[in-house]
Amino acid sequence: MQEGVWKYISLILALVLSLSIVSNALLYIQIGEVEKYKEGKPSFNETTVLTSPEDNVTILKLQNEKLKREVEFLKGFIASRNVTYTNVTVAILPIFGPIDDESALNVIEVIRRIRENDTIKGVLVWIESPGGFVGPVREIYIELKKLDYIKPVIAYVSGYAYSGGYYIACAAKEIVANPLADVGSIGVIYVHFNAEKYYEMNGIEVEVFKTGPYKDMGADWRKLTPEERKIVQTQIQTYFNDFLQVVSEGRNMTVEDVKKFATGRTWFAKDVNGTLVDKLGDLDLALKELLKLIGAKKANVIVYDVNRGKFEIGTTALLYMPPNLVYGYIRRGE
Repeated sequence: MQEGVWKYISLILALVLSLSIVSNALLYIQIGEVEKYKEGKPSFNETTVLTSPEDNVTILKLQNEKLKREVEFLKGFIASRNVTYTNVTVAILPIFGPIDDESALNVIEVIRRIRENDTIKGVLVWIESPGGFVGPVREIYIELKKLDYIKPVIAYVSGYAYSGGYYIACAAKEIVANPLADVGSIGVIYVHFNAEKYYEMNGIEVEVFKTGPYKDMGADWRKLTPEERKIVQTQIQTYFNDFLQVVSEGRNMTVEDVKKFATGRTWFAKDVNGTLVDKLGDLDLALKELLKLIGAKKANVIVYDVNRGKFEIGTTALLYMPPNLVYGYIRRGE
């Protein structure tokens, strides 16, 4: 890639970081300061001019929109500098199965190889995944977003992209899906193992020495306290808000519109065409759409192989995953 383009990519990444900071500040004001304002307890000191939280929210929203426009302008500028090719090389990156630390590490290693390979001009991410652990899912998404700034990325779903799988698909410029592919399950689930009765039945006593009241929070030898349940609910809501924002940005929808699809259920792609997916079709159509973005007529296709480990849920976990699939992955003692 030409050296000059990297300058614009660096600027895009800086703007994205600013956008993230503004969004977090906006969320903080909405859920925190507004409540204080309603209670008649606005935050201020002697040197500040008192403004309502609603005014602050409006200002941050305007900043948010300005940053989004600047990011889109720079992405379009980079795209306009791309050369039209008659024949190119594109990569198919499969993301199959549930996602944990190991699988995310393998996927990210391949993404970085593709990013550094100047002969590859575009990427088709083939997703067949029920999702997985929150952290690894988010890491793959972030890496794909970085890749998409440099080379166009299209997501393709043949069978299903649930929860974290769909989260990752939102990093692509377009999502192409088989009409009967199952997509969605936008939401978060927290799994806590409570084995108190198991320990009692087997005469096992657990002694815990801890430095703070929450140090063994989530341990399977006891249930969660009411205060801990509130903490967990806050965590779930935080990751849920993040999911909503990712879909909102990736699908060019308002957060309120995304919430209509964020009930945890899935849909056939044919029923959400134009909202959760862009086009209905097969792998060949997805490749054609990728070539359109690149500006090429033909392509040599390289299919990468991503190693998959054994996925298990062996402890308390936050998941972007449908609850009906969680049970099958719970590790059980021999």
